[in-house]
Amino acid sequence: MQSPLLAFDADDTLWHNEPFFDEAQDRFCELFQDYTSKQELLQLILQHQVKNLPLYGFGIKAFILSMMESALELTHQQLSGAATASIIQIGKDLLQQPVELLPEVEAVLQQLKAADYRLVVATKGDLKDQHRKLHDSGLGHYFHHIEVMSDKTVLDYQKMLGRLDIDAAHFVMIGNSLKSDVLPVLELGGTAFHIPYHTTWAYEKIDFEVQHPNFRALSSITEILPFYV
Repeated sequence: MQSPLLAFDADDTLWHNEPFFDEAQDRFCELFQDYTSKQELLQLILQHQVKNLPLYGFGIKAFILSMMESALELTHQQLSGAATASIIQIGKDLLQQPVELLPEVEAVLQQLKAADYRLVVATKGDLKDQHRKLHDSGLGHYFHHIEVMSDKTVLDYQKMLGRLDIDAAHFVMIGNSLKSDVLPVLELGGTAFHIPYHTTWAYEKIDFEVQHPNFRALSSITEILPFYV
């Protein structure tokens, strides 16, 4: 019988990520606080991000381009050179943030690896940035395969499973996003574990409760161990 392949999301599942984006948005809001409220500035950035996803995809570079477009809209195309440089610097700082592992992540990976499971990273975002974070995390040697996806739709997962030569019935996804890490995998016939993070990007939120026999909601990554070790 084929043993399950265990895939982990990266950002906010293996290491902290969303707080850095929150901080970046706070810096943007400080730059343009004289134009409108913080709530409206955050909504403007989100609108541009969602609109640009089909073109730019996910990740820091897409985020910075969307902030730049937001600034141009705010200033009626009169964005100063100094403001432009400040936005670019926000992006550069994001790309150089240290990697801080979430609690117990490495201990869990050690036990799963020792139990001879094939472990995979299945994430989305900037290819170079995600590989940089994986390198800096020191976790790379635990993983059989690294997949940086353009998105996490059913089709994206199908393509990945084809490359890994694994049937969906033997695929397990572990992540913090119900929208990206859980729903597409369940639709494919896989198993999904949700480990919530304390903050979630608005785009990744859903407004209903997931009910499925292949779904489990956990409170921490250590709770995956009784299922497989």
